[in-house]
Amino acid sequence: QLQASGGGLVQVGGSLRLSCAASGRTFSSFFMGWFRQAPGKEREFVAAISWSGGSPYYADSVKGRFTISRDNAKNTVYLQMNSLKPEDTAVYYCAQSTYYSGAYYRIQNPDEINYWGQGTLVTVSS
Repeated sequence: QLQASGGGLVQVGGSLRLSCAASGRTFSSFFMGWFRQAPGKEREFVAAISWSGGSPYYADSVKGRFTISRDNAKNTVYLQMNSLKPEDTAVYYCAQSTYYSGAYYRIQNPDEINYWGQGTLVTVSS
């Protein structure tokens, strides 16, 4: 089970940090990711991180502004969002892929996500 938190209302240029707490003892075995879905749009990949925390990767739209990290001791993955823009407004979902084979690619595909958090709304006002 994944529990996301940290969303809210922020002005353009501001920052927020999202958190996603996972239950279960195998958290450190799996890739974790963040997706977002804006009104009227499909869910899109934002960022992902490997089981060890190395080699994070990002969608081009957030590269240089967002940072994904994880604390395996706390079973938690984070998304630090800086320099927020109105187009970042969306419901943000944390995601877990329990595949070992091809995990790097599967964590970027919403159709191959095994577990979703409940979503947390981020609104960036201008």
